Amino acid sequence: MRLNQFKEYFKEQLSSIYPQTEIDTFFFYLIEEYLGLQRIDFTLQPNFEITSEKEELLNNALDRLKKEEPIQYIIGHTEFYGLPFKVNQNTLIPRPETEELVEWILFETKDRRQEIEDEFNILDIGTGTGCIPISLKQHLPNDNVSAIDVSDEALKVAKQNAELNKTNINFIFKDILKADNLNVIANKMKQSHINEEITSSNIPRNDEKYDVIVSNPPYVRNLEKAEIKNNVLKNEPHLALFVEDDNPLIFYIKIADLAKKHLSKNGLLFFEINQYLGAETVTMLQEKGFTNIELRKDLFGNDRMIKASL
Repeated sequence: MRLNQFKEYFKEQLSSIYPQTEIDTFFFYLIEEYLGLQRIDFTLQPNFEITSEKEELLNNALDRLKKEEPIQYIIGHTEFYGLPFKVNQNTLIPRPETEELVEWILFETKDRRQEIEDEFNILDIGTGTGCIPISLKQHLPNDNVSAIDVSDEALKVAKQNAELNKTNINFIFKDILKADNLNVIANKMKQSHINEEITSSNIPRNDEKYDVIVSNPPYVRNLEKAEIKNNVLKNEPHLALFVEDDNPLIFYIKIADLAKKHLSKNGLLFFEINQYLGAETVTMLQEKGFTNIELRKDLFGNDRMIKASL
């Protein structure tokens, strides 16, 4: 089959499910992934002959798109903050709004970095693909960056992404809702089963401090499922997406309590939040003693990010 013929067939098969602009995006993603062709190549080589082997790959991808599976899961990767990231059904697909959160963290810590000679300690809670800590580490190579997740499968992907982007991140399995501290050094030693003589220099501290704590935890209420597209609802992990309607700030409350114990002097807490719960999240942080609270909108005009300090 020729390339222009497949494009027409591709459009015909998906036109009742997706808008044309999205269909075009899918098509060009797939021909780049499976045929090594760029958008301009379609214009220059419309009669390009697709081999039967490649046609099978494209048709398999088409069948998955018909089931509204995200294109990122089909090709197995995406881009975030200019970096490549592997993704699968055990991880959320990184969003552009989260890129804005990373940008905010880098901007807000720039001035403080000039005042402090020591490296920063940064902790990401609920890391998923590892997109936040890996992106931060890329721009802050001398800082200590750690990340927590409750999913072993997500952590496997995050570790692969750290290797892919040549970054050294301390990944820890931890259920944050059951945690009474954020001591990742102690947890890393426990998980690694390190057998060594304990000396004063390697005894884990019980008061590990962080200059930045960031989290993009589950925040979509069950009542909001009607607003979620099928490609997300049917495919992305609900563990990383949804919270109960009667306690939607459960993760924010827990993380705020732990941050009070573990933030360093002048340390910063950053959250990605539910757009409908901005005011409630700000009030919660105020009641817990946080100050300099700033609520910021994302590129779509929705309340999406919060910065706070103690």
